[in-house]
Amino acid sequence: MPAAGDPRVLTASAVERTVTDWYAALDRHAPVEEVLPHLVPRGLVMHFPEGTVRGLRGFRTWYRTVCRLFFDEAHRVDAVTVRPVTPLSAEVEVAVTWTTRTWRPPAAQSRTLSFDARQSWSVVLHDGRPRIRTYTVDALTPRPGYPALADA
Repeated sequence: MPAAGDPRVLTASAVERTVTDWYAALDRHAPVEEVLPHLVPRGLVMHFPEGTVRGLRGFRTWYRTVCRLFFDEAHRVDAVTVRPVTPLSAEVEVAVTWTTRTWRPPAAQSRTLSFDARQSWSVVLHDGRPRIRTYTVDALTPRPGYPALADA
């Protein structure tokens, strides 16, 4: 990828920083207005285990739902591989460990979940910053000793 500092090109370091910043925002359940700048304003497609989300309106609905369902979230980025496609775009593979808790009434206690996730992202330079255009959860594997998402 081109050298860091050229605002006209998407760099690997900028993409890696975007990945880190994205998960930091998710972990603290940042207000949606703080999360939206990570996403393209038009043409967004996100594939999650629970379904496909399209556009910023769809993302807002998904985000509101998961912020209510999951708490004490922690994402540990294990690997980021950036493959440039053009000076303005890259394909990104992300490996992340996601640990969270969930509670389903009337259960007496919450449950801890932990997964190894593999994801594929398409990132583009938009208005001078990297933004996620497509986001696909390719695999969500429960870590040993933890239930599957469907069993939580």
